[in-house]
Amino acid sequence: MLVSAKEMLDKALAGHYAVPQFNINNLEWTKSILLACEEVKSPVILGVSEGAGKYMCGFETVTAMVKAMDKSLGITVPVALHLDHGSYDGCYSCIKAGFTSIMFDGSHFAIEENIEKTKELVAAAHKAGLSIEAEVGAIGGEEDGVIGMGECADPEECKKIADLGVDFLAAGIGNIHGIYPENWKGLSFETLAEIKKAVGDKMPLVLHGGTGIPDDQIKKAISLGVAKINVNTELQLVFAKATREYIEAGEDKKGKGFDPRKLLKPGAEAIVEECKKKIALFGCGGKA
Repeated sequence: MLVSAKEMLDKALAGHYAVPQFNINNLEWTKSILLACEEVKSPVILGVSEGAGKYMCGFETVTAMVKAMDKSLGITVPVALHLDHGSYDGCYSCIKAGFTSIMFDGSHFAIEENIEKTKELVAAAHKAGLSIEAEVGAIGGEEDGVIGMGECADPEECKKIADLGVDFLAAGIGNIHGIYPENWKGLSFETLAEIKKAVGDKMPLVLHGGTGIPDDQIKKAISLGVAKINVNTELQLVFAKATREYIEAGEDKKGKGFDPRKLLKPGAEAIVEECKKKIALFGCGGKA
């Protein structure tokens, strides 16, 4: 049974650990993530970008797949199906499609418009029983065509958005989508502390761009109020590496090694192991 993300993140904040958002891209991704989280008893948020939703034939298809898989695999841990970096229209589409959580990314709008749209979507999401995430300050890199320069969020703007009743807040603190460049300066913990002071102790914060951030910075961010960490690129990288090794070893030419169930298996297994590593780092194993 899919649930809202609010309760799991409130518990994570109080317990000083973080819940992973692992983005899904297809059936193999979803199955691997669910199996990994069930094995180590971790709550999980399945993130779906609008591009990935379109790739998987629409949000209704994604909802049906996740609900059926959750039931058929006998998953017992809390699972939230969450729109990642959603547009205004995308949020309404996911509410209609049966998602249990949404993110409205209004960070590229002027703060007044971000507030106006976020306020409306908070009311719509809560009326439907969904949790909602909002964003202030741009996350660096590109996500489905939305490009950010990694600007740190203004704590006062964070407070204005938090006061609208959002359930958790993504705030830019120098984090980047994709692979971090060698000259990356690291997370701005000074900004994070100021944001936490502005929004209060009960607001779970979200760290986007979790791939490639050093472990010590991850742990420090959690200690300063981050309760949700997003991971996508890292799963793509380990999947690609395992698949490449399988083909380069000629395994696809042995027997029926070209069968997609065999061809995709090494990558799927790599995702399981990477998820378990992140869960151990985030401290959420056994928290379901």
